[in-house]
Amino acid sequence: MDSKPVLQVKDLKVQFATRHGLIKAVDGVTFDLHRGESLGIVGESGSGKSMTSLAVMRLVPPPNGRIVAGEIFLNGENLLKKSNSEMRDIRGGKIAMIFQDPMSSLNPAFTIGNQVGEAVALHQHLRGNELRKKVINALSLVKIPAPETRVKSFPHQMSGGMRQRVVGAIALSCEPEVLIADEPTTSLDVTVQAQYLRLLKEIQEEKQVAIILITHDLGIVARLCHRVAVMYAGRIVEIGSTEQIFDKPSHPYTIALLRSTPKLEGVSRLDSIEGEPPDPSNLPDGCRFAPRCKWAKDKCREAYPPRVQISDGHWADCWFAGDLK
Repeated sequence: MDSKPVLQVKDLKVQFATRHGLIKAVDGVTFDLHRGESLGIVGESGSGKSMTSLAVMRLVPPPNGRIVAGEIFLNGENLLKKSNSEMRDIRGGKIAMIFQDPMSSLNPAFTIGNQVGEAVALHQHLRGNELRKKVINALSLVKIPAPETRVKSFPHQMSGGMRQRVVGAIALSCEPEVLIADEPTTSLDVTVQAQYLRLLKEIQEEKQVAIILITHDLGIVARLCHRVAVMYAGRIVEIGSTEQIFDKPSHPYTIALLRSTPKLEGVSRLDSIEGEPPDPSNLPDGCRFAPRCKWAKDKCREAYPPRVQISDGHWADCWFAGDLK
């Protein structure tokens, strides 16, 4: 793994102006990503996972949403200082995204060949037979059978698993350095899901692409990711290697997530996480998980906890990190 990160996100903040107040969707997110590495971002719906990825792509929905602070470096270049035209060259070329619903990502009026070829034509300036070869190669990379025939198919003529692979082919067609996969297996059955994850891993090992995997499924993270970032109410509350997070979770929210996940060994009663995440337009002053935390003390409700280092590369935002039982 390269010592210099290919992607660095520093103190990223994304806010939305609404009639109910200012919503802090992402509130000070920091992480880095190295070539050939997979970072899993996990957390409940509304924790800021997808909005973080959209911010990295500079796709925060206007006009109400905007990036208000932070820095995003891709190979040392700050993406937040790029013009819209410069970002169009970067998206799909150097950094690409697989969206979670292939039917909303693919245009039903165009063939698969047209849609995969669009990115290639834009970023690699290929035309004619060279473009067709590149499209077929992209479909072959994601193990779509008979790609020479499938280039003429429309999205509705393919299964959900095939469509998800096509979305992957579009994202990988220009050989990006960073791939963001937002819930890429949501629409797939268990068998196809396993095949798709194995495929992503093979492509990563072959191309050394850096992957950000956004998911609710901790089992997927355990199989695919080198490191894990746990998000809650717009912040990363714990980050570390996959082994550190699963073997020694140090934030109450991470512990609660793991205890609510089924285990292979035997059948046991699963714990539930009581309560609901805080209103993003009215966040508490202290730890945002405190109202749902059985270990919370007065100081947890009064001030946001410092970031505590548990071990090398393992950090948690908790007053009692490392001491919870």
